[in-house]
Amino acid sequence: MIEQNSGQLEEGKPWLLHWPKGVPTHIEYPEKTLSELLDQRAKARPSDTQFIFFGRRISFQETSKTVQKLAASFQKIGVSKGTRVAVMLPNSPQFAFSYYAILKSGGVVVPVNPLYTERELNTELIDSGAELIVVLDSFYRVAKKASEGTRVKEIIVTNISDFMPKLTAVLGRLTGKIENPKITDTHIDFSSLLTMDSQYTEVDIDVRRDPAILMYTGGTTGTPKAAILTNMNLVSNAMMVSAWGNLSSSDGVLAVLPWFHVYGMTVALNMSITSGVWIVVLPRFSVHETFKAIKKYHPTTFPGVFSMYIALLNSPLFAKYKSDIRCLKSGLSGAAPLPVEIAKNWSAKTGSILAEGYGLSEASPVTHANPLDDPSHIKLGSIGIPMPDTDAKIVDMETGTRELKPMEVGELIVKGPQVGLGYWNRTEETKATFRDGWLYTGDIAYMDNDGYFYIVDRKKDMINVGGLKVWPREVEEVAYKHKAVRMAAVVGIPDNFYGEVPKLFVVLKDEFKNKVDPEEIRSFIKENLAPYKVPKVVEIKDELPTTLVGKVLRRKLKEA
Repeated sequence: MIEQNSGQLEEGKPWLLHWPKGVPTHIEYPEKTLSELLDQRAKARPSDTQFIFFGRRISFQETSKTVQKLAASFQKIGVSKGTRVAVMLPNSPQFAFSYYAILKSGGVVVPVNPLYTERELNTELIDSGAELIVVLDSFYRVAKKASEGTRVKEIIVTNISDFMPKLTAVLGRLTGKIENPKITDTHIDFSSLLTMDSQYTEVDIDVRRDPAILMYTGGTTGTPKAAILTNMNLVSNAMMVSAWGNLSSSDGVLAVLPWFHVYGMTVALNMSITSGVWIVVLPRFSVHETFKAIKKYHPTTFPGVFSMYIALLNSPLFAKYKSDIRCLKSGLSGAAPLPVEIAKNWSAKTGSILAEGYGLSEASPVTHANPLDDPSHIKLGSIGIPMPDTDAKIVDMETGTRELKPMEVGELIVKGPQVGLGYWNRTEETKATFRDGWLYTGDIAYMDNDGYFYIVDRKKDMINVGGLKVWPREVEEVAYKHKAVRMAAVVGIPDNFYGEVPKLFVVLKDEFKNKVDPEEIRSFIKENLAPYKVPKVVEIKDELPTTLVGKVLRRKLKEA
């Protein structure tokens, strides 16, 4: 059940006067698990395609039946209510099957970055208390070593080609494009779980209180901690995003965002169940593969991060595929700030709406987005307005209790059904971040008079120049206006006089490499910012360190 905005302006919610057409302000969320919603979708539209994986189409019915078999087998090998199961897979049918089957069997999913080192993986396995891990054979050795000294009892192994068309899989192995390592150690083969003689037992799950996902966050700033997300958190957020994009079974999503990250998990994997969209599954982001997938399948929406759009725009292949991109109606950029110049450039060259949104792992993750109903409703540089059933406000940074007026800068806090329960094994951090029903984001922001929110920067990324505040994003936005700059990042570095000063790292566009020096870029910024905001040092690099999702790792830049 959905309700349209009645036109009444609730106190403190000016965004309701600018609400996108066709989007409900309130949604009735079903008290069901994600796996139950999958079964419902499969019964209602059994033959509809859910996944397209290297040309193979997998229907909702096939997914539902596979998940049923897998859930029964998981239970047989020891998964019961509350058992944590790590999933160390790239985007693939196996990820989706494992994800929903773990939930169906009563387990808790612990998504893991497939590129983790032994040390990083070991940290998360110990912290989560995972007892099983599902892993790609290419990463088996890392998983095996990382499992030592943890509670992991079984390692379940699959190959990326297992659910590809047979000819594609055979050719991939013959040409060496698909790894096929031989594993002689004791393990469970993923395919054997689908033929195991086992009987599924129903599990009583509280969709509001029982953990469904332990989503690790904080890897860009230090030791990761896990946000506890429930089925209701995940279902409600997927339904919000589906409604925001007005998506249905006639729409297709290009899924290059990794599903082990909550952004990709919600705006592709879970949204396929809540809206019925079909998904073009790519295991990783590749400029050429992305262009080819757009040309072949004509998806209508492409959620991503700014670095993906930059890579596509600056690719020599862009001109070849430019007309194909016209199939895209919209794209939602999240996980990291979307530079204004990139948004303008993408929309101008593709004719597709590119809107910035905002979220965080603790909120499943989406809390804000620019309206997608009309390009004129997008405010560049803004994260947009709150999602349906989501409240947000700006509070003072000292106490976090005094609500600020429009245009005043403070900490952004949010509330809604997508906000998780807290942090796993982190009582004090949970108390500090989750207060009186509000999630304290740690992001410094302001709200304009129309109810659109703007992120100034992360609280911890603020640079203190002799008592004056410098926010990295403001400097980066100016850097992106320089015609030679492809990527930019600003960090604070020690200074004997001011205590701290900004340093700018830039990656140049290919056509400007070795033709532009640091001082030229610094002079450009000097013309556009107050002296104390101008970077004392500009360093040109070949690439910037980023997470697999595309978020710049400022911590690594500072360490360097």
